Amino acid sequence: MKKDIILAGVGGQGILTIATIIGHAAAKSGISLKQAEVHGMSQRGGDVQSNLRLSTEEIHSDLIKKGAADIIISMEPMEALRYLPYLAPDGCVITSSNPFVNIPNYPDIDKLSAELASLPKVSALPIEDLAKENNMPKSANIILLGMAAKHLEILTPDQLKESIKAIFATKGDSIVEMNCKAFEIGLNA
Repeated sequence: MKKDIILAGVGGQGILTIATIIGHAAAKSGISLKQAEVHGMSQRGGDVQSNLRLSTEEIHSDLIKKGAADIIISMEPMEALRYLPYLAPDGCVITSSNPFVNIPNYPDIDKLSAELASLPKVSALPIEDLAKENNMPKSANIILLGMAAKHLEILTPDQLKESIKAIFATKGDSIVEMNCKAFEIGLNA
């Protein structure tokens, strides 16, 4: 079994944290993993993207070719659409419906939403709003990971939750609990 995942967002949104959690869960489960990241402009609010390849067999390349991604997980709708050429015909998109307007010529939000809604397999939720409503504004990315968990298949939600606990353990029990709750919100959304 294999899963090719593209993670996308804007610098500071937590895409690389999602990649770290998935990577930790894969390593603990004995699943092969290859990862390639682009985050040079992340400190300036630029595009952050990661290719994450998981497999029960050996993986030879860390890059996902066009038309081969099983899942696009995106913190931002425009970034989800940017990587559609990489999505496999039966692939799915898991994204925030909240735009992160960081450029003056950001596309029309209604058009973005319509294009996302036209995709055959898409889950879009206002994760930033959900995070704020639940008093966890810095955990929107973990809500998104929860949304994606049921589509990963190669890893279970329990394996991901254990990795959340391990990754955030040094930050204290309250941070671990908050992120576990965020994951459950996404999982049950």
